[in-house]
Amino acid sequence: MISSRLKEKIDAIFKAHMDAELAGDLDRTLATMAPQPHLVNVPTMVGGQGPLGVRTFYAKRLIGQFFPPDVTFETVSRTYSDERLVDELIISFTHTHKIDWMLPGVKPTGKRVEAVFVVIVGIQNDKVAYEHIHWDQASVLVQLGLLNPTGLPVTGAGAAAKLRKPHLPDPFFHEG
Repeated sequence: MISSRLKEKIDAIFKAHMDAELAGDLDRTLATMAPQPHLVNVPTMVGGQGPLGVRTFYAKRLIGQFFPPDVTFETVSRTYSDERLVDELIISFTHTHKIDWMLPGVKPTGKRVEAVFVVIVGIQNDKVAYEHIHWDQASVLVQLGLLNPTGLPVTGAGAAAKLRKPHLPDPFFHEG
């Protein structure tokens, strides 16, 4: 079992990192990271490896376009180990500007999105060593009107709703 003191320390490390990202401060963001960081946004394979790769990723794909101003982060669960933090969250926003790390090449649609994310953060010597970020890109694309869900096992915003209310019915199971 991990101590509450260590949880608080890991929370503070990740909060400093997220605050810098949300503020759009490239140098402050990189200062929160270990000497040889990496970042992978799994659905899009966008990210960076090493200090130059991560700097390039942040400068060209994240800083200034992380999320639109109306973004909200709803924590579902947070799990800790000595060297890792795993966040399960729902991120909601209106697609009002370019979000190149998540939707490379997609112009703003003005549509609302609710997406379930899992963020795995490695901690090394009190710095963020890596982030592996997972989300269901198909449900995001359905909500933006870029993927027709007809005949596909894709739910759009339904995934976030089901996570909030697990008792909701299975949309793909029909008795008979």
